[in-house]
Amino acid sequence: MKPVFAAAALLFACTLARAEPAREYVLVSGGPSLIEWEKFKADPHDQWWGNFIRAARVRIQELREKHGPDALITWLVYRPGYERRAQRQDQADLIGNIQSVRDKYNVNLVWFDRTDQLINYLNAGRDRSRIKIANFEFYGHSNRACFMFDYSNEIDSASKVWLHENELGRIRRGLFTRDAFVKSWGCHTGESMSKKWKSATGKRMIGAIGKTDYAYGHLRGWVPALSRGSRWGG
Repeated sequence: MKPVFAAAALLFACTLARAEPAREYVLVSGGPSLIEWEKFKADPHDQWWGNFIRAARVRIQELREKHGPDALITWLVYRPGYERRAQRQDQADLIGNIQSVRDKYNVNLVWFDRTDQLINYLNAGRDRSRIKIANFEFYGHSNRACFMFDYSNEIDSASKVWLHENELGRIRRGLFTRDAFVKSWGCHTGESMSKKWKSATGKRMIGAIGKTDYAYGHLRGWVPALSRGSRWGG
């Protein structure tokens, strides 16, 4: 290659490198249920407080090892669920336990207690012209139409704080990288919400058709599994 063309190619490559936005890896953890609501059920939810925390921690470790110490990893956690669980059931410093994950893996921990705060972070928590979301994963309770951040935590078998599929239009387009990985590890998301997510954001969201199972996570590296008869879709 002639020197003039080599120099032009190098300049073009450098220009592309400068234009490539930075990447952010986002995880969301909902809150656990309380035994006072679940103890009468044949199959109680969240007998251990940390289902949605440990699974996210394992994923954070994977992202850190894959993308290096300087990768921007943000973890949004529904704080009231863990405060109620600590006060009314476990009598342990669950908030401190979560913060220890932040400190160990150098993640940006963002507490939220309202859906507006979550959406606002996605839309404007960073300069989205320069920093795009390359990874979005949800760990928590869900049904076919919404993420339920406080399912069976404040009231029995229901939720007062959620992100419904009909609200997804509030998430701005253009937030995600072209190759963004998006997955919900909750139950039933692939049955309806995944389609609405793609329509709203332009990105595919992998979700379960059927249920997922966090129980006995220690037997499979704390990664949630599909329940029998379920499959991934979206």
